[in-house]
Amino acid sequence: MKILITGNMGYIGPCVVQRLRTSYPDATLVGLDMGYFATCLTNTEVLPELRVDLQYFADMRQLPADCLKNVDAVVHLAAISNDPMGNKFERVTLDINYRSSIELARKAREAGVKAFVYASSCSMYGSADDSPRTETAPLNPLTAYAISKVSTEKDLETLADKEFKVTSLRFSTACGMSERLRLDLVLNDFVAGAVASKKITILSDGTPWRPLINIKDMAKAIDWAINRDIADGGGFLAVNVGSNEWNYQVKDLAVAVAKVMPDVDVSINKNAQPDKRSYRVSFDLFKKLAPDYQPEMDLISSIRELKDGLEAMHFDDPDFRNSRYMRLKMLTGLRNKGLLTEDLEWPNDLNMT
Repeated sequence: MKILITGNMGYIGPCVVQRLRTSYPDATLVGLDMGYFATCLTNTEVLPELRVDLQYFADMRQLPADCLKNVDAVVHLAAISNDPMGNKFERVTLDINYRSSIELARKAREAGVKAFVYASSCSMYGSADDSPRTETAPLNPLTAYAISKVSTEKDLETLADKEFKVTSLRFSTACGMSERLRLDLVLNDFVAGAVASKKITILSDGTPWRPLINIKDMAKAIDWAINRDIADGGGFLAVNVGSNEWNYQVKDLAVAVAKVMPDVDVSINKNAQPDKRSYRVSFDLFKKLAPDYQPEMDLISSIRELKDGLEAMHFDDPDFRNSRYMRLKMLTGLRNKGLLTEDLEWPNDLNMT
């Protein structure tokens, strides 16, 4: 088997590669990444890309001609990956997340790829009432990032058939330790604050609902999707990925962190404008289709994993929200140094001094 993983040098990618290397020890694993966050390593003993057989440093908008040759499955993670980045780089987000994703899928189908696994998001539910959102619930994307996911899913469905199996995994909000850690994720943010300064600052009023999933369990779901039976959902399947037990209000996540790490102060911005991005999600379909690939990590074990990982890094930056561990800050920093163009492309005359 030959598997292409786009975005393998991001937050989730290293964990996915480890999982696939274990599940398919004889497979040829190929990575493709722009390299925006290549330097954001977090206490890893080896370069994560040593686990792939071939690494392309490439722009999704300009795919290498041979990257899909003899590929059996594509795991498509590459994207401008959150709301703050999407809001600042809206046009680029739609170009990379939507147009380039569909072009990749078209070329994959033409090249004879059998399975296309797309990392989608529950954020497409946007603002919802308290009833858990199922896969047939109305979509209400509120940001450029969420809109890009909805648009991509819609067009992927038209490409799928019995010869080109497409699985759109609507992931919960990611969390957990990674060899390229992100701290612009709600649980990761709270644990980082607790470790660095014994303070958790909730920027919202704490009431929005969020489903969460550990990146290890995201990797498990991707493993399942590569080989899922086409009888389960047909050529195209969109499925919520997570656990019903992992639907939490933001304030409850902060309380859970404080229980694991005593003497942590939790502050809530009671004057914050209501965050419309609030949704609970049903994961009944995923449980039915993939009973052997259900999430194993729970909230407390994920908090402890993050705590141990950050402490091993000797993490002590109370101003981490302005650090390289925030993806928007990293991109903005590269832009300010002239290392990225306004279209988030590496310039031909890249100045590394």
